[in-house]
Amino acid sequence: MEAFVVKKVLNNNVLVASHPRYEETVLIGKGIGFNRKKGEAIPQASAEKMFVLKNETEQEQYMKLIPSIDNQTLEVVISAIEMIRSRADSPLNEHIHVALTDHIAFAINRIRKGLAVKNPFVAETKILYPREYEIACEVVDYINEATDVYLPEGEAGFIALHIHSAVTDKQLSELSRHSHLIGQLISTVEHEFKMTFDKDSIHYMRLVRHLRYTIDRVLTGEKVEEPEKLNHFLQQEYPRCYNLSWKLIKIMQQALQKPVYDAEAVYLTMHLQRIQSKIES
Repeated sequence: MEAFVVKKVLNNNVLVASHPRYEETVLIGKGIGFNRKKGEAIPQASAEKMFVLKNETEQEQYMKLIPSIDNQTLEVVISAIEMIRSRADSPLNEHIHVALTDHIAFAINRIRKGLAVKNPFVAETKILYPREYEIACEVVDYINEATDVYLPEGEAGFIALHIHSAVTDKQLSELSRHSHLIGQLISTVEHEFKMTFDKDSIHYMRLVRHLRYTIDRVLTGEKVEEPEKLNHFLQQEYPRCYNLSWKLIKIMQQALQKPVYDAEAVYLTMHLQRIQSKIES
């Protein structure tokens, strides 16, 4: 079995090594980095866990990040990512090792200092990415058991976005922007109807999912069929909902910088009418 060769020791328990088959690899194991020198050979059996960072930028960022994190937190984060990998249905983008390590370490540090951060989009995230959210809740439970901190439920929302980003190869900033946009659209509906959604209601879930699929269609340029007679009927029968649907479409167009097909107004109007009739009943 081919040995690993030490490239850089990050701390006593983590080092970066090269390998003829795996190339650049991060090795994790109790005391694996202790007194190791660059160029030294290490048998694979010495590592409890390993993962490959092929991207040079990811390697550099990970090397810079690790020395600032205490051993206990790092062990917990590495185990959490292993948990995500075993639960996820798809391979993870290697960027999760940098992004989620940074996020969890920062969150733990923040909470130790008594600085909790509220996640305003946790309800939307839970609906949009149910599988990722379920895994994230397991991760939060594990971290809360393994450390001296208590991560609030909102953290599951943040971690779910990291998981979704790693599974789909989408940029986290893009996912956050879309969650923010959906939150803005929901607030517009609440303001227009002078109500506050029950975040556990089926109407809320349907609307959030519908808005998410609309955003996806707009981004991919997918056109939905426009039922013209229905368009005219809805405009006449439900002017308030029809006008509100166009207000939402204009917000989407502005945020996404892409055109939204007229047919989307028809389907949005029907969703809004269902909500309005529920409020009035």
